[in-house]
Amino acid sequence: MKERNFKKGKSNFKGSSYKQEVSEALIEEISLNSKGRVSITGVINRIVQTGGPTIFVVTDGTGSLSLKGFIKPGERAYPEINENDVIKAVVEVGEYNGEIEGEISSIKKLGDNEKKEFIKNLRALEKEKAKVTPPEFLVKNQILNKLRERFIEAATQIRLAIIQDRPLIVRHHNDADGYSSGFSLERAIIPLIEKHHSSLKAPWEFFLRAPSQAPYYEIDDSIRDMANSLRNVAKFSNKMPLIIIADNGSTPEDLMGIKQGKVHGADFIVIDHHAFDKDVISSEVLVHISPFLVGEDGSHFSAGMLCSELARFINPDVENINQIPAMAGFADRIDLGNPKVMEEYLKIAEKEGYSKELLSDIALVIDYVSAKVRFMEAREYIEVLFGEPRKRQKELVSLMAPYIRELDRKGLEIGRSNSKHEKIGKTTLQTIKIEETFPGFGFFPKPGRAVSLVHDNYQKEKGVSSLVTAGIMPTAITLRATDEANFSFHELLKFISKKSPESFVAGGGHKNAGSLTFLPYKKEEVVNLLREFLKGR
Repeated sequence: MKERNFKKGKSNFKGSSYKQEVSEALIEEISLNSKGRVSITGVINRIVQTGGPTIFVVTDGTGSLSLKGFIKPGERAYPEINENDVIKAVVEVGEYNGEIEGEISSIKKLGDNEKKEFIKNLRALEKEKAKVTPPEFLVKNQILNKLRERFIEAATQIRLAIIQDRPLIVRHHNDADGYSSGFSLERAIIPLIEKHHSSLKAPWEFFLRAPSQAPYYEIDDSIRDMANSLRNVAKFSNKMPLIIIADNGSTPEDLMGIKQGKVHGADFIVIDHHAFDKDVISSEVLVHISPFLVGEDGSHFSAGMLCSELARFINPDVENINQIPAMAGFADRIDLGNPKVMEEYLKIAEKEGYSKELLSDIALVIDYVSAKVRFMEAREYIEVLFGEPRKRQKELVSLMAPYIRELDRKGLEIGRSNSKHEKIGKTTLQTIKIEETFPGFGFFPKPGRAVSLVHDNYQKEKGVSSLVTAGIMPTAITLRATDEANFSFHELLKFISKKSPESFVAGGGHKNAGSLTFLPYKKEEVVNLLREFLKGR
């Protein structure tokens, strides 16, 4: 940081004069148009010592403001002021690198009684500002109506975290529906962070959206999130985060990652649509949103659809998300389980200039890009994919979609030429040995997508209605099934666990689609148990 002169009478802040009267102000009222000096009262959330001034980050419940004190480069200003103190300060308002800030003219710590009264009023003000004015849903549906109170509570907790200067992490599955979930929440949250901190840079400090490769919040991701957060607590005096898990989070496989985060002081909200046998998550998180919690089927609403609706509860002025529910729904095949709602969402998207074909192409490109960026946030690139700006989005999609469709065509040909078929009762089992069939790391389509392509093609090509397709790997199987096959992924998981507990099978998914893992030396036994399971159906 360049050394700057903060001594009284030598400020390089614009439009200010020490001769002007000091006026009381709330932080949300302060702008670059504020003239002269203002007096603010607030609690010190963070103190950061730079190579130049000391930065005191203060909040009064209406916003946050960086106050800067300077004695000499790198020396702590006002050493009597500590974090969590309530202070009254006179500051001169200015701007530095796009952020509104105040140069301290005077600052004093309030006494215990005044502090207690201020904190009491502060908490009441924070709760009031976090309150949600619930909008109407984009579409009329009983599943959304049943989840309405959960939406309100989740939006309230997210808004409160922003007001309390708490970082937010959005963890989402690494596919088109997961990215739709994460982007919708990002578009709602970031403008609120910018407004609260009066800074365009604040979202880089207080918000992270990160894809998860596994279909659950695995312990690896949880440890990474906590390690980064604890470092930021130690280095920058940040608070521990509120973590929002989207398109993941509802199953027992998520439990360890969530509990590990809670040990370190993180809190969690889950928005998901994947099935579970027993709800072990709700008691561990602030809010759990899932159709299954209200007696409905998660195949009727994707996570991207749910998060797009939630985004409107978080921020009533959220922009550029109305087309996302249709795209997420088509990407996750919700049109097969809930065609009426999908028609309504598509009409909304069409008003925004998005046809079904364009939405499908965007989802295709997102699936491809997700395989390449993997764990990267890639915030700016993802913004282009979702239409910011829309002209560049359409240029990118029109360039890449034909290329990716050719990769899909190649993947389909490879898969179908090496698939095996056997009749088990009335059901056809189609198997593909992924490792022996497809090129290695980095190949697109990914195994799950390749299995879906081959599965759909065989139905069309052979007219088979009762079909189960299994993509077999050394330690995993990816499965797709038709309704006529009377399949149940979760029943299969329980069946194998009972018959071969030493295989240590685990996994997640929907009734007709999912992925399970097992020990490598148990692969043949697990495949044979899949055949046995189908015989019993």
